[in-house]
Amino acid sequence: MGLDYVLPAATSPDERDRAAQVAVLPVGSFEQHGSHLPLATDTLIACAITRAIAGRYPVLVLPPVTISCSHEHQSWAGTVSISATTLHAIVTDIWDSLRRSGIGKLVIVSGHGGNYVLRNVVQEASVTGPDMAFYPAGGDWARARAAAGMVTSDHDDMHAGELETSILLHLSPEIVRDSYQLADHIAGKRDDLLTLGMAEYTTTGVIGRPSFATAAKGAAALDSLANSFRHCLDALGTSTPD
Repeated sequence: MGLDYVLPAATSPDERDRAAQVAVLPVGSFEQHGSHLPLATDTLIACAITRAIAGRYPVLVLPPVTISCSHEHQSWAGTVSISATTLHAIVTDIWDSLRRSGIGKLVIVSGHGGNYVLRNVVQEASVTGPDMAFYPAGGDWARARAAAGMVTSDHDDMHAGELETSILLHLSPEIVRDSYQLADHIAGKRDDLLTLGMAEYTTTGVIGRPSFATAAKGAAALDSLANSFRHCLDALGTSTPD
């Protein structure tokens, strides 16, 4: 995985010629992912999805938001969070700037499930028209899991499991520690997660089955997510290629 997966290398003339109607903002996090995945996992995944999208559609790729709402992971060393209010303000300011430059449509590509406020940002921005979208939604992830032949469900494979480990094995296997093969942990019932945090349900930070992960599954999942993105463009009322 090269640096261009994380930081866009396009110049201003490149973007002038592209004349994108839609900007794509990857939003990740900086939080624990067990002993086998890096703290930047969600950011790397959000950037990988964004790059897969940009390979098929003429979108403006923005640099990632790398720290977000990871309060449920605060018990583990290295995790850093910002408030939901701050994340809301960051995304709204970015959208305002885009509109001033002539791009009125924004898709948020979220790599962290705990960023609940992003859905509210999208709802608020689209009250007067479809100007913002959130991606991937639950159905997009479900299709990606099915396309990749993953064994686990989205619920059971919540964090640092088969899906996330597979994507990083595909993108950059050298940053995945061998401990993933022995890191499986299941915590099916998590009714009080928002109140008690992840530490109530896992001592390692993992909830899922990373031992089932393969690079091939990661590649298939990203391909599916690139395919599914078309519905966001359709919802925003922008033209899509055949």
